[in-house]
Amino acid sequence: MAKPNHSFWSDFRLFFVRGLAVLLPSIVTLWLLFQAFLFLYNNVAAPINAGIRLGIVEVTPRVMSEAHLPDWFRVTNTEIAEFKATTTDPLLRKAEEPKLRNVVRTRKLASFWDTWAFGVLRLTGLLVAIVLLYLGGRLLGSFVGRYFFNRLEALLRAIPGFKQVYPHVKQVVDLIMGDSQMAFRRVVLVQYPRKGIWTIGLVTSSSIKAVAAEVKGDVLSVFIPTSPTPFTGFTINVPASDCVDVDMTIEQALRFVITAGVLVPEGHEMPPASGVPQIQVPDVSAVDLSDSDEAGTDQSGSES
Repeated sequence: MAKPNHSFWSDFRLFFVRGLAVLLPSIVTLWLLFQAFLFLYNNVAAPINAGIRLGIVEVTPRVMSEAHLPDWFRVTNTEIAEFKATTTDPLLRKAEEPKLRNVVRTRKLASFWDTWAFGVLRLTGLLVAIVLLYLGGRLLGSFVGRYFFNRLEALLRAIPGFKQVYPHVKQVVDLIMGDSQMAFRRVVLVQYPRKGIWTIGLVTSSSIKAVAAEVKGDVLSVFIPTSPTPFTGFTINVPASDCVDVDMTIEQALRFVITAGVLVPEGHEMPPASGVPQIQVPDVSAVDLSDSDEAGTDQSGSES
């Protein structure tokens, strides 16, 4: 049996690809989380922080005496003159002193806001956003909140342009968050597209009355996701008796479909299948070298 030819570059390529396969999922995950954090900070936290600073600038002189005002609130005439000379905004160059003083005061507070305790105040906007989302969820969970939200939603649906986009976006969000009648209920196996081929499906709800009347029994609406984009697929109507429940979560089923069956859910073993090629590695240790030596000796003797 010929020994494989190992070189430095072949080993380097092998272990480089292996290391990349191990580290790439972690790197991509960290990058996605970092990008999500930047998006939330720039589009949610930063505007909230700006609003909080504006409120602090307006409220501080009303609740604190002149002797106890913080350093960032005190603006000298020299600072105003320097700001007016360095600004590139033509409107600020012509602005009156009270407005310029307010602008300089706001900038001094922003500088203090970004540097105090290693910029920990920057997280204030995110914390406020989390609290507001929680309170909004509590409000919309009540009967009165749902009533007013439904009225507002109906008004938004009547706006041209908005009504063509909003319903589809809402369906996708409800589908992912699992908070609507379209949410996936459970994972099942159905024989699709023909009998004998078992396909993973996601039950959304019971089917419409016309289908149930035709089948004369309980019928389920089953969504068949496709790889690699699971949110595009087919919706089929299957008798409830023909659906086989699978011990698998919705997330595990979607992960299985996205990867085309490469990533198997935890706890689900992959039994060997005859259609999957198996690499047979010969057991060199089982070869009797003495027999081969004798065969070589006999062959050389016969040749001689």
